[in-house]
Amino acid sequence: MSARRKALLFHNITSFLRGQASKMLTSISEEDDVVLVLKNGKPIVLAMSYERYERLLDSGVDILEY
Repeated sequence: MSARRKALLFHNITSFLRGQASKMLTSISEEDDVVLVLKNGKPIVLAMSYERYERLLDSGVDILEY
C-alpha cells in the first residue's frame, strides 16, 4: 500500500506581512512542509523546506531548470 500524501498547505500573504513570517518559515522547515502562498486568493509563491529541496535534487529533479 502506498503512503498517503499530505495535503498542500495554503497561507495568505497577509500572514507574512503581519509579522508571522519567521514563525511560518520555521514551521515549514521543522515539519518538512510545502506551502502555497496566496495573494488575493491567487498563488504567488511556493515555499518548501530545504531538506525537501535536497531530496528533489537527489532524485534528479532540478526545479531551477524550469
